[in-house]
Amino acid sequence: MAGTLILVRHGQSEWNLKNLFTGWKNPDLTEQGVAEARATAHKLKAAGLEPNVFFTSALKRAQHTLDLILDELGITEVTITRSKALNERDYGDLAGLNKDDAREKWGEEQVLVWRRSYDVPPPGGESLKDTAARTLPYYEDVILPFVKEGETVLVAAHGNSLRSMVMAIEGLTPDEILKRELATGEPVVYRIGKGGKLKEKVAI
Repeated sequence: MAGTLILVRHGQSEWNLKNLFTGWKNPDLTEQGVAEARATAHKLKAAGLEPNVFFTSALKRAQHTLDLILDELGITEVTITRSKALNERDYGDLAGLNKDDAREKWGEEQVLVWRRSYDVPPPGGESLKDTAARTLPYYEDVILPFVKEGETVLVAAHGNSLRSMVMAIEGLTPDEILKRELATGEPVVYRIGKGGKLKEKVAI
């Protein structure tokens, strides 16, 4: 029997709205972000998906997103596993800076390299490759075993930590994953077989 994996990027955060590099900084959701999280719950309900295992990061915006989804689904008294392994990519010296200000300071080309290359980290921060190096072992060792047992697992996390998982699940190259955008609050749903291989990507 296939298990189900639901990946949800947190709803819009206060710093998404302000066009700031966020990383491991800890802003909360905007009103729009709250609405996005609740809308995700409605999509899951409409698709007949009832998650029963829950993971999130150590950051408020992802935790709040998960709490809102659970509230909207009427799911109470559950165990939620929180881990820094699911945190957003650490943007180092860029964290807290407006993206336009960063371009003025370092130049548009350099900032683009930091944002869109697979293995070049910003000063004091992580590349997507570095993020994958902490996220993927956690996915494979802790999250995937539940899915392989046929559970419906919900992971509320961040654009780059989830990208790392998408890359592994869909067998994408570094170039392909860099082109993949994960919208705030939008669920990505996979059916995964007992062997841990992707059976299908489910549109909801």
